[in-house]
Amino acid sequence: MGASLLLSATRHFLADAYLSFVFWTVLTSLGMCIWYFPLWHMGISGYEVALFSDMAPVLLGIPAVRNALRRHKWICAAVGLAGIGSYSVESPAGRLLAVSIGTAGVTTGLLSSLYEDAVAETGRLDQGIQAWETGLVASLVVRMWFHTNNPAWVTMDARNGGWNRTAVVLGVLAVADVMTRRSDADAEAEAAKKSDARVSPSPSPSVGASTNAGARSAAWVSAAFGLGGLMFVLHSLFSDSAIVGRWSWDGFPNTGPAPVPWGVLVVASLAAGFAMGHRIDLSTGYLWWAVASAGAALVTMVSGWPGFAGGLVLGVYSASVTRAVLRVQARCPPGRTFAVAMLWYNVLVLAHVWVVAYEFVPGGPLLRERTWVVMLATMLSLLAGVRSARASLVHEGSSSQSSSSNAGSSSAADAYKVPILRADRQRARRMLAVSTVLGLGAMMWRLPAATRRPVPYHGEQRLLTAAIWTVHFDLDNDMWLAEDRIMQAVRDLEADVMGFLESDTERIIMGGRDWTQRVGEELGYYVDYGPSPRKHTWGCAMISKFPIVNSTHHLLPSPVGELACAIHATLDVYGRPVDVIVSHNGQRENALDRRLQTTELARIMRESPNPMIFAGYVVTKPHARNYKILYNGGRIHDVDPTDSDRWCQYIGYRGVKRTGYARVSRGTITDTEIQVAKFVVPPPEDDLGSWAPSYKRVDEAAYGPEYRFPTVFRGKGVRGHFYHVFDEPRYYE
Repeated sequence: MGASLLLSATRHFLADAYLSFVFWTVLTSLGMCIWYFPLWHMGISGYEVALFSDMAPVLLGIPAVRNALRRHKWICAAVGLAGIGSYSVESPAGRLLAVSIGTAGVTTGLLSSLYEDAVAETGRLDQGIQAWETGLVASLVVRMWFHTNNPAWVTMDARNGGWNRTAVVLGVLAVADVMTRRSDADAEAEAAKKSDARVSPSPSPSVGASTNAGARSAAWVSAAFGLGGLMFVLHSLFSDSAIVGRWSWDGFPNTGPAPVPWGVLVVASLAAGFAMGHRIDLSTGYLWWAVASAGAALVTMVSGWPGFAGGLVLGVYSASVTRAVLRVQARCPPGRTFAVAMLWYNVLVLAHVWVVAYEFVPGGPLLRERTWVVMLATMLSLLAGVRSARASLVHEGSSSQSSSSNAGSSSAADAYKVPILRADRQRARRMLAVSTVLGLGAMMWRLPAATRRPVPYHGEQRLLTAAIWTVHFDLDNDMWLAEDRIMQAVRDLEADVMGFLESDTERIIMGGRDWTQRVGEELGYYVDYGPSPRKHTWGCAMISKFPIVNSTHHLLPSPVGELACAIHATLDVYGRPVDVIVSHNGQRENALDRRLQTTELARIMRESPNPMIFAGYVVTKPHARNYKILYNGGRIHDVDPTDSDRWCQYIGYRGVKRTGYARVSRGTITDTEIQVAKFVVPPPEDDLGSWAPSYKRVDEAAYGPEYRFPTVFRGKGVRGHFYHVFDEPRYYE
């Protein structure tokens, strides 16, 4: 009988943990699906209203709804599956609708459980919280195995590596498990009978009629802000193992921690925090909050290892207060508490976007480049939540001490401990430990690929193939993740150095992921992620087959519009230092910004003593004012000054011999083509700094096959990529 109960309890826990995994899958995919629409509209699209689908728990203020969900918990779980099952919907708007419905389901299910499971005799509240914590850690581990993608996202399917069918099947099994359990009402009635027989004939207090009704409404506003802040910090920084590392990322050689293998420390920090969460006296202490605030300041303000360490401290803290913040919700009026909590979470999400998207949103300048304001609001929210929890549990502990003082079985320390059955706690800790070990396994499995030495494509010819591509955040024209096709294009082009623009995806609206990891590991490149997400740019990244000796991340002058970024990297190219600049200038509406940004780029290039390759997004017509500032002021040559069709992307060079130039259609991945050029890098003893290039074009037969562009892109090309504008590559004398 005991073994049967143990197996049932384990099965229920695994089902709940998987439904928590579904919760985080749906929540993290919602932002991507919303972002698709303003991305293509270049501003507010109207679809942003889907963000507020997570406020469906306001319906819990209606007793009939609350009672129905209490007796039939599987309803919310089943609705939540729409958020992962909608991968089969081709229409982006249809998928967004389904994900919004799924978000309403998973958030309502979570918050309904928080309110209705607070029956001390059943222990379901604490079991549910532990399962929710385990599901978060499990989702991080899954994403570590899948290069920061979640294979159950609706932006994935079988074509780009999704495991959506498997996720749906497991979800159906988990929902079936929930359906076969006794309802909370039945469990409570049985617990009341046991209590009557054990203590007295007076009825056991129910969730809806607490012995201290005032405790339910006491400090509910503080509790709501605490829940909103907790949801935001876990989502924005700890829903993937790479986010904290990329926040603290800096230029070579002192980049700080790479995602592989150091991302496992993020998982370990969450697991450690969750494990200590039952000690409310420690987790809700003000000194501990102050330590976490210092960590938050470090990860927000400081690059490298100190910033990463601060992020880990914040991770331990956020996890440690989770149980206290969630438990206190059960004592508050559900409708208004959860409405305020999710509204505040949404405000923080929008603020988290506004700090970088200020150019395109109403009131944007108020939060321009002010991530510290968002972090400060988050930490104050957590402080409000833990204060509410501490006050509530102090009262509970005092009542517990008073009722048991004659027996002498209570102590001040025990009064702060959350009553969790030892078996439940051990089960949760084992699952957290297993998840951490699996995360470590993922890092060790990926480590050889992440640390192997890349090899240039045509070293004997001293060739360097450079390319530039604006990839639109790895979200294609039809709202699917596009990194598989990006990688195929990079591989077919045989690019040695490539710049990616609009590449920063470590935000809630882009899924909190780092797609450059997979490109670097599977294709064999050094990766510079570029300015970190806390630098408030849309991102510019660089991959290189050559060692990156040094790289500096520039924030170009942007007094009016969006903040522009640039990477200035020095590469060891066949024993000779070669500088490469990848940049993304501002929009055409801000003429002053673009002029200042171009002037600064020209200065950087002009002052460099090394051979130079520029690949960037300039936003100008050929031979216009900014074009002349860039090329004449920077002392570089245009890869092809007769190409009059360009507007955004340009390639320039100095001190290397250009042999070819091509333009490749974007396919269905983005709205911007790929530009690519081939150069021969002179030996260290040669001086080509004063060499004036010839613009005489020659037939490709003038060069051997190693110097030519791939034939796969000729004619109709492959996967929608083909040589266009010129119809074929151009070669030069």
